[in-house]
Amino acid sequence: MTDPPRRIAVVGPTASGKSAVALAVAEQLGHTELLSIDSMQVYRGMDIGTAKPSPAERARVPHHLLDLVDPACDFTVAEFQREYRLAVAAIAERGTRAILVGGTGLYHRAVVDDLDLPGEWPAIRSGLLAEADLLGLAPLYARLAARDPLAASKIEPTNTRRIVRALEVCEGSGRLFSSFGPGLEVYPPSPIVQIGLRWDRDVLAARIEQRVHAMLDAGLVDEVRALREAGLSRTAAQALGYKEILAHLDGGRPLSESVEQIVVRTRQFSVRQLRWFQRDPRVRWVDVAGDPVAESGPVVAAALDA
Repeated sequence: MTDPPRRIAVVGPTASGKSAVALAVAEQLGHTELLSIDSMQVYRGMDIGTAKPSPAERARVPHHLLDLVDPACDFTVAEFQREYRLAVAAIAERGTRAILVGGTGLYHRAVVDDLDLPGEWPAIRSGLLAEADLLGLAPLYARLAARDPLAASKIEPTNTRRIVRALEVCEGSGRLFSSFGPGLEVYPPSPIVQIGLRWDRDVLAARIEQRVHAMLDAGLVDEVRALREAGLSRTAAQALGYKEILAHLDGGRPLSESVEQIVVRTRQFSVRQLRWFQRDPRVRWVDVAGDPVAESGPVVAAALDA
């Protein structure tokens, strides 16, 4: 059996420069491949709004876990975990090493800690989603709180996807959703070194606004329009940037208002990301002031080359 490849992870909030750092280090060291740990970059055609690596960047360094499914399909963390394991096995066979890069916290923990993930019960999920559409989310959240208080305490009452998933597992498996794995509050030893990029909050907020406007200039509205015509799953349609542009296209909301909402919600999301990763005592933080590649690249390279 081939030993697992050497792996490190570059984590942090959106727009912190993770991808640029990972790409630069992989090119510098050679014999290194990149694994995208992003719940939305798995969707084909969702390129601009997810800041997916360009074809030119993918030609420079091998990338994995991109463009796995059509956006009309739902995709789960368990499916992502399976794809990750296949990619890692292939990297091991080639004798190269890998940098994990991305900001989707749950996906990150699922692969770094090889979480014990529950199965899928699509029929139960469909029934719960129909119930949510008919009666609203409050009754489902109340049911979850009664059945699995620990799980409910960790889920926002407005998060349809997570509430439905928790109830799906409870009803499908006969086990509490919170019983799977050691729990996200446990941080066991891991062979994967994690390097976190951290910015001054105001500076990161400005970077986020700049990136959102760059996405608009690159054709985000046209991308969302094309995806809408092809069909978007419930999960894909909730992606940051896509949800707000859909409100412009379908609901007549002024584009300027949708863009402002993208900026605000992305900044809020970045705060939640940072809190998620800062809870993990295993992350080694680099405070970046201006150039993430110059300031954190040597740290990442040293960790991978150790």
